[in-house]
Amino acid sequence: MNKTNKQTKKLILVLSILGLIDAIYLALIKFLSKPEMCLPGIGDCWSVNISSYSSIYGIPVSILGALAYIALMLLLFLELKQPNLRNILIQLGFGITCAGFLFSLYLTYLEIFVIHAICPFCVISAILMTALFIIYIFRLKETM
Repeated sequence: MNKTNKQTKKLILVLSILGLIDAIYLALIKFLSKPEMCLPGIGDCWSVNISSYSSIYGIPVSILGALAYIALMLLLFLELKQPNLRNILIQLGFGITCAGFLFSLYLTYLEIFVIHAICPFCVISAILMTALFIIYIFRLKETM
């Protein structure tokens, strides 16, 4: 494994861990119903978190995000254990991050134009998923 590939994997791991922490925090705000956990004076996390758009079929969007970040970490782990599956695992990572990126775009649109409130934690997650998507674009190009 070359140095760049190793650094890329570390970056994916760090970004995924940060995303998981962010998603868990958002889930805690929702489950505990504690508006004070939102940072006062920085956006309007609470309005976004209690909006009808914060869940899909009763599943909080933050849980879906947490699952995506966990899946990305599992793909990295599998890549270490099963290097012969590298290409398919990178394709799966690309699919997850592409879906996450597009969903983040949709949620950001909702925050700005429908809910009229910005959740700083949601913005962090969108930035992290965008960074991961860009990394996976380059990783996917390597496999072709």
